[in-house]
Amino acid sequence: MSEEITGRDLTILGLFNHADLVVKSIIVGLLLCSIVCWAMALEKLIRVWLVNREIRNLERNGASAILHKGRPSSLVGAVGDAARTEWEEGANDASAGEVRDRMEIAMRAAVKRKLKSIEQGLPFLATLGSAAPFIGLFGTVWGIMNSFTAIAQQQDTSLAVVAPGIAEALFATAVGLAAAIPAVIFYNQITVALGRASDRVAPAIVGLARTLSRRGVEGVN
Repeated sequence: MSEEITGRDLTILGLFNHADLVVKSIIVGLLLCSIVCWAMALEKLIRVWLVNREIRNLERNGASAILHKGRPSSLVGAVGDAARTEWEEGANDASAGEVRDRMEIAMRAAVKRKLKSIEQGLPFLATLGSAAPFIGLFGTVWGIMNSFTAIAQQQDTSLAVVAPGIAEALFATAVGLAAAIPAVIFYNQITVALGRASDRVAPAIVGLARTLSRRGVEGVN
């Protein structure tokens, strides 16, 4: 039996194949979570890039950017729809200042809803980043317990017997860290990017509300 233990395959696949069922389940679960993390992060980063492009459009073109009715799902389209609604409801019975304030509030709310929609799923990244190392550590502790039990049964404490079981157990912690580190990086990156986008769009919204309240949504050139 000692020769069988010392002859184990210590490659990644070999460590996984010889691991306990509980450790295998933890490793597979962490790998699946890692795949979801990368897919979600890629989707969020693309959406943040698109939002920043639309914000640049608002900053450069001002009120004329919302005249071309864009997709309702786009930030420009949502801002334009909010401005039109408030203009149509308040143009006849409210002062220019009241219309401006109402349009500004409505456009800010539209931007907030757009950014909130991008934030959906970020708690998963935060949870994975904080929990994955501990889940992997649990797999390691479980694997070490089984390894020590097997060592006691063999009554052999040589390094050649101990090392393979410990390596299999530590593999779970490595997978946990591999899942957690990208999740934390992506979460921080996306959160900061959304905060910067919100700060950038605020002055553009103020300028849009001022221009539209003076000229009207349909009268901007």
